[in-house]
Amino acid sequence: MDITFTPKQMAKRLQVSTTTLRRYEDLNLVPDVPRTASNRRFYSPVHVQGFIALRTLIKGFGIPVSYDVMSLLKKGHVEQALWKINSHQYNIQMEKQRVEEVLSLIQKTDFTKYKNVQVTEEMRIGEVAAITGVNPSAIRHWEKEGLIRAKRNPENGYRVFTSRELKKIIVLSSLRKTVFFIESMKQLLEALENHDLTTIERSFKVALQKLNEQLEKQMNGIAEMMKFINLSCYMRRLGD
Repeated sequence: MDITFTPKQMAKRLQVSTTTLRRYEDLNLVPDVPRTASNRRFYSPVHVQGFIALRTLIKGFGIPVSYDVMSLLKKGHVEQALWKINSHQYNIQMEKQRVEEVLSLIQKTDFTKYKNVQVTEEMRIGEVAAITGVNPSAIRHWEKEGLIRAKRNPENGYRVFTSRELKKIIVLSSLRKTVFFIESMKQLLEALENHDLTTIERSFKVALQKLNEQLEKQMNGIAEMMKFINLSCYMRRLGD
């Protein structure tokens, strides 16, 4: 006899509410759920693995990406789902590379160039945004929070940034996903101004560790997703 699970059994197994299960079903993130002759929903091992894959993917990739991937799988677009996952794996690789590059930059005393762009002592916000790849609105927000300081050109009133502030913006853009609290960031930038490399290197080490942990969660999500894909394919072959 095939193994099946009631909504309550499934919810208990996954440690979620039955409402959460229904939400996933309504969003078309798992295989269609059949019903008994008395119109009660029941789940098979494929559903179990689908829910596990979804929950594990969320831990590594977040809700939007995980929902998109599971929706694609539900529609049978396996290759598209795999490429979407692949692109986000690439993103975390690039983020790790950026953190390592910025740490190397901070350790250097010469900061006359960044990515082959000449650094000056009077750069406008548009120039800084282009150099760092940061939206000008984010730079204004950091200034408002007291994380960076811009001077004003006395002739036209435009913001101008020094190489010291540019370096702060580069650090902020690299660590904003791992250093969540403004006060912690202020302490880090103060260490940067004081050339306290020990504190700075410690912060970057924490950032890299968090990226390592996220990568591990992503790999766990991929493993559970592949189990779901393989089990789905196996069950379809049995049904043919």
